Amino acid sequence: MSAIRLLVLGAVRQHGRAHGYQVRNDLEYWGAHEWSNAKPGSIYHALKQLAKQGMLRAHEVAPSTAGGPPRTEYEITEQGTEEFLTLLRESLTMYDQRPDILTAALGFMVDLPREEAVALLKERVRRMEEWRASVTEYYTPAEGPGQLGHIGEIMNYWVHSADTGAEWTKSLIARIEGGAYTFAGEGEPFVAVLADGQENPYATGDRTSPENS
Repeated sequence: MSAIRLLVLGAVRQHGRAHGYQVRNDLEYWGAHEWSNAKPGSIYHALKQLAKQGMLRAHEVAPSTAGGPPRTEYEITEQGTEEFLTLLRESLTMYDQRPDILTAALGFMVDLPREEAVALLKERVRRMEEWRASVTEYYTPAEGPGQLGHIGEIMNYWVHSADTGAEWTKSLIARIEGGAYTFAGEGEPFVAVLADGQENPYATGDRTSPENS
């Protein structure tokens, strides 16, 4: 699974309709260029590919004031919404993925009902604990990694990651069950996107689009 697919679909969905520059601006605002593969080229490529696959609908709007080609705006389709929610649910449940997948999912978890988000995170904990139990049948953390030579450090790392990951997930579940954040159907959501033309304090590099998006 790629984080860029979830990120781009989610960003367009939050805007309702957005051009490539807006999507790029939002993802940089969230810091996604630092913790994922959401670089400018991959963002514009993902927009075009998702449009070809029917996940996004592309609209050509008026040419730019600089006289360039028509700007392309995107809106998510019903198929794209289904794909977004599927990716989001999978990303919150799975424990054995790259950190950028979970990070992307955390940015959109409030798009789900509170009860569903909690249930998915509890399933994540269950899978982590199940994996840990299977590993410790032949590797005992209490004896230290030396029992397997330096290769034991690999198992030590993963068992430690499972323990800390489960602990952190349980604390998140407690915060959500305690009423933290505004989830789907509960009222006005937290505004996590920049308005068109709003300055991005975290913008990086060249701000031009390869397609004048």
